[in-house]
Amino acid sequence: MSFKSSALLKQSPQKRVALYLRVSTGRQAAGDVSIPSQRDLTRGYCEGQGWLVVREFVEPGASATDDRRPVFQRMLELAASSERDFDIICVHAFSRFYRNGAEMELCIRKLRKLGIEVVSMTQPTGDDPSQNLMRQIIGIFDEYTSSENGKNVTRAMRESAKQGFWNGAKPPLGYRIVEAERRGSKIKKRLEIDPVDADLVRLIFRLYAEGDGTTGPLGVKDTAKWLNSHGYRTRSGACFGVGPIHGILTNTCYATGQWPYGVRNSRTGTLHDPSTIVHIEVPAIIDLGLFKRVKARLCANNPRVNPPRVVNGPTLLTGLAVCAECGSGMTRTGTSRGHRVYTYYSCAGCQQKGKSVCKGRHIPMPKLDELILHHVKQQLFTPERLKSILAALMERRSLQDQANAERRASLEASLTQVADKLARLYKAIEDGIIELDQDLKDRVSALKNEKALIEASLERLFTHAQSKSQISPERIEAFAELMRTKLDTGDTQARKTYLRSVISQIEIGDQKIRIIGNKSNLAGLIAGQSTQAQNVSGFVRKWRARKDSNL
Repeated sequence: MSFKSSALLKQSPQKRVALYLRVSTGRQAAGDVSIPSQRDLTRGYCEGQGWLVVREFVEPGASATDDRRPVFQRMLELAASSERDFDIICVHAFSRFYRNGAEMELCIRKLRKLGIEVVSMTQPTGDDPSQNLMRQIIGIFDEYTSSENGKNVTRAMRESAKQGFWNGAKPPLGYRIVEAERRGSKIKKRLEIDPVDADLVRLIFRLYAEGDGTTGPLGVKDTAKWLNSHGYRTRSGACFGVGPIHGILTNTCYATGQWPYGVRNSRTGTLHDPSTIVHIEVPAIIDLGLFKRVKARLCANNPRVNPPRVVNGPTLLTGLAVCAECGSGMTRTGTSRGHRVYTYYSCAGCQQKGKSVCKGRHIPMPKLDELILHHVKQQLFTPERLKSILAALMERRSLQDQANAERRASLEASLTQVADKLARLYKAIEDGIIELDQDLKDRVSALKNEKALIEASLERLFTHAQSKSQISPERIEAFAELMRTKLDTGDTQARKTYLRSVISQIEIGDQKIRIIGNKSNLAGLIAGQSTQAQNVSGFVRKWRARKDSNL
């Protein structure tokens, strides 16, 4: 805070006063009780002193722990200007002016240098050392009281969140606030699904993950454009932007039904300790599987992982095609003759570093695109070829299933034994046969941990078995038909997305072209699983998985 130096105004026969009236919350301001009361009392006090009230500065719903108050700042700016028309700032109590002892004292002293006194009608003011001491003590107590009140309010709101109630913030799109119960004069609220907005949320996820039926999956920006062009608007009536769409797609509560409360400090924006975060139960709007697919695609499209030209560029094989000789990517080059433009895939190593690195190769872009699409459709996306590729994998999985069945039986037997032991211990304690001492507590705790570990192992086995059983001849045939259709009818972005989902690399050589993929990823796609691998920054050279460099 700074004040411009200005000459003291000539003292007028009658003191001119500006009233500063403040309440801390919007609810107090809406109640319209505290501010009128402050106004009546301070005006009466000024009249009793023979002062003339020339201005009022009213600050509804602003905390006084700092000076980030628009009306307060406007008052200070006027106090420091040559147009000032008051000599005194009158408040009901110093807590209305500031709730920070050190900053209040600094502000009062700077105002005093400008010839302005800050007067509290209910507390001692003046130049006497004892009065200055009392004012400073009052400021310290006001600061302490504010801090304690804030701590108690935070504790009460956290407890309310633990009980599953909504604390009054603006709900995310797709939900609305409803009254849950009344406790005296207080209304407890919860979130419920808003049918109209919930359909919009589902549409946003569907557009990003699948498209609108005529295109492939849309990007974040294209999703916003699609919504705006089709007349969809936010709750405030504004057009959708990239930020709000990204916030919706990354909001976990839509799929998990868990809203995290207390993640950040509302004033400073700093993150709280994760152990203090409370999760409020809310109804889920979308399927968890859809959310995971969207999350995997967001990670793959992250510009820190893959360059934007790879994800959004018009070139079909960008990021997939590499030179078989030097390993560099095949980039788009071109030339023009007359009114015709010729485009090629060219080795980036030769283009950027010269023929000493790689002799280079150039392939017409339409020719290579058509060649890859034709062979992928004919040699990969046919039911017979897919069955042949996955035959060995399915055979290995059959053997694994047999081993898993044996392990499941062993785990279930162990779980039964542990449960019986715990039941006998509980029965003995209830009947008074044995006394619950520390050793017995440790034994019960060990058995509980063993039971939890066995149950987690069984759940994992069940999940794996469920995902493997989803690969059937019908699924293989449907998957092959879907991929051929998308590669035939989709635009460049859609084709690129589907190719990248099954192909990890295309090596371009002089005599042959190798299309490289992963059988496990292919099986996961057919089974309807997300097979997104962990991504690393695409612009970092020589990335190391053990993080011993390039952190």
